[in-house]
Amino acid sequence: MQQTSWGPKIGAVAGLGIVGIVMAIGCVTVVTDPPGRFLTGIAAVGLLAFAFGSWRARPKLAIAGDALVYRGWFGSQTLQRPDIALIRITEFRRIGRKTRLLEIETTTDRLIVLSRWDLGTDPLSVLDALTAAGFAGR
Repeated sequence: MQQTSWGPKIGAVAGLGIVGIVMAIGCVTVVTDPPGRFLTGIAAVGLLAFAFGSWRARPKLAIAGDALVYRGWFGSQTLQRPDIALIRITEFRRIGRKTRLLEIETTTDRLIVLSRWDLGTDPLSVLDALTAAGFAGR
């Protein structure tokens, strides 16, 4: 059976949260200079906010019947087949490594870009699943 929903891996999101908590504890107990405490606190809050947002947006992309459901940090959007103009993979080299992004372009000129982190797997396998479900390749 083909996978129908994709989101960040639970272990990775939990790891971010744990590192954020450890950094916050270190900020309060270990760091003694005010600038260091401030910067460590900002980093801890940023990690915790990113972990919370990534957890809240799970699954990031899902096939729901005859539509795609895209979830963000603050809400979700349902894309019917006529709303989707194009689904493609963008591939480029970055810091000596090949990076793939899944791009979903809507008829309302909205571009949704999903990375490997967002999907929890290779974007190419997600494109294959979307093509098999009839969303891409039209």
